[in-house]
Amino acid sequence: MKDTFVVNIIHRPEMVPEYAEKVTGQGKAEDIGRKALLTESLDIFKFQQETAHKNGLKTTIQMTYASLFNDEAVSIAKEHHDKYGDEISLSLLGLPCKEFREKYKTKDFCIWMFSMEDKKAIVDDVFGKFYDSFGFYPESTGSYYMDADLINYIKAKYPSVKCAVATCWEEGPKAYHTCNNSWYTFMDGGPWNPWIPSKVNTHAPAANEEEDSGIVAIPHLSRDLLACYDGNGSNFGTHPQNVLRGMIYDSKTWEYPYLYNLIDQYRHLGKFNNGYSYNMMFVGPGWLNKMGRWEAPYELLKKSYEDGMAYYGKLKKEGELIDMTMAEFADFYRENKTYTEPECALWKDILYGSEKQLFWYSDPYMRVCVNMDQGGAIVDLRPYAAKLEWPIGIGTPHITDASYPFLIQEKYRAGYFTHYAGEGTIRSAKVSYKGEEVDLALCRTHAHFSEEAYQDRKARVLTLDPVEIEFADLTVKLQTIITFEEGSSSVKIERNILEMSDPDAEVTINEYMVACYGTTEYSEDMQGIRLTVGSGDAAETIDYEYKCREAAVAGGKVAQAVIPQIKTFVSMETDSEKGESYIKEGYAFSPMFTLGYQTNVHDKEVVKTWLRLERAD
Repeated sequence: MKDTFVVNIIHRPEMVPEYAEKVTGQGKAEDIGRKALLTESLDIFKFQQETAHKNGLKTTIQMTYASLFNDEAVSIAKEHHDKYGDEISLSLLGLPCKEFREKYKTKDFCIWMFSMEDKKAIVDDVFGKFYDSFGFYPESTGSYYMDADLINYIKAKYPSVKCAVATCWEEGPKAYHTCNNSWYTFMDGGPWNPWIPSKVNTHAPAANEEEDSGIVAIPHLSRDLLACYDGNGSNFGTHPQNVLRGMIYDSKTWEYPYLYNLIDQYRHLGKFNNGYSYNMMFVGPGWLNKMGRWEAPYELLKKSYEDGMAYYGKLKKEGELIDMTMAEFADFYRENKTYTEPECALWKDILYGSEKQLFWYSDPYMRVCVNMDQGGAIVDLRPYAAKLEWPIGIGTPHITDASYPFLIQEKYRAGYFTHYAGEGTIRSAKVSYKGEEVDLALCRTHAHFSEEAYQDRKARVLTLDPVEIEFADLTVKLQTIITFEEGSSSVKIERNILEMSDPDAEVTINEYMVACYGTTEYSEDMQGIRLTVGSGDAAETIDYEYKCREAAVAGGKVAQAVIPQIKTFVSMETDSEKGESYIKEGYAFSPMFTLGYQTNVHDKEVVKTWLRLERAD
């Protein structure tokens, strides 16, 4: 896969585009069958297709339910399949139309939010209509999100499907808040790049053939993995109109270097993934309507789309890009990736001018975010090892919240920088000497990536630049190395004391993890969580009751927690018999728990700990 940059260009003739009815129908009563709306939508689809083909790019045409009732849309799809090799696919977006509303008596349009009974009926309806139009079933489909039960049903009933747009990266409370608290589609916690979803949870990648849902999933939009994480993802993606919505362009020249930098940053991810990198462009017609969008006039919307497509076309001509349909990409992915091979992204700020770095790691056991601005602290952790069953839609416990729960999430649970009391979720370390204490989360640094052999498996290694910690009468130079062991559900963290101004001094290193569980900012019931430190007869246990209790075991090598609410076992372990492991129960104002290990160290010594995740039943 050396130096293979793949792009998926996806268009959909969405005859009743999101947002557009209110724009084209200003001053009129709602009418999603309005001729002006349908005509403009089809014209935009034609423009998108023409722009791609003009630049030598093939597309995936995701037919919507509404478009299947339009003879011209069906005819265009057939013509472009024959002439350009475009794939005719089927989207589960674009359900709203007169026919759909009359049949299902609802204004709901998110397929994953329907009851399972309705999901099956709608899928059969849409797939049947597609077959009537084209004489075959599609090889790919998609939505903003597709839950595991929905994917399993589609794969069993329509086995030709091999690829799907299956989640929208980091669409959670941040997106909800920036949509005036009206965007009830929560789907944080999934991979940012293609993956093979497990049968039990779409977000969690399959670890083996038994867990394989049978499809390759791709994200809905390629997002900026730093700006999107810190802020609203809808402003930071390779969807050109996202960049305009984020107002990341020169209003005088109508130039947007950020768009090209973002595409190039995705190309750069090949350095961390054996030469393979991926990007997708998926712009619905509602973003290109003649009335304009947000503050941007139609002329700018049109120009941004033409320029974005021209950049992909230029890369293809230069031999730097391969354009694939979704079905072609699914075959490519399965030929070139293994189940346990992780997806890695050492991502730098390309928007705000800072030197901030985040490292993202995803495999079948975990998704991890490491923040170099916080000394290499883990600031987001999703326990995929639990393969948590999470049915979603009407009739389930999660009607709108499809997110994969976190153990650590700095944006929703404060991270290191809390208000004035309590703690936020983070995995970091504190260094103390003679009554002074410094948290590594306050020590900015940068990381370097490498792939190395580790025991009997491969490992991805983050080597952080050393940091200097200054106490009143001692300076300590410390380096952190974080090792992700492929296929192990384990992260190894080493703290190396490289140098001390007083070689005979002794400092204390306190490795800690403050955690909880949840999918939003709001705390969950922590009762039922069991904390244990040590093992055998020396073990001590705390059953969570918000009583602020603590326990420690000298020489104990493990501190662990079982969180039955998300079927997760997490532990912090060491191979050293000196020092002590400890656990802390939180309280109502700070509903967290802490796992930790602390020990005294001298110059040139190393502290090693492992963070491990398992499913707990």
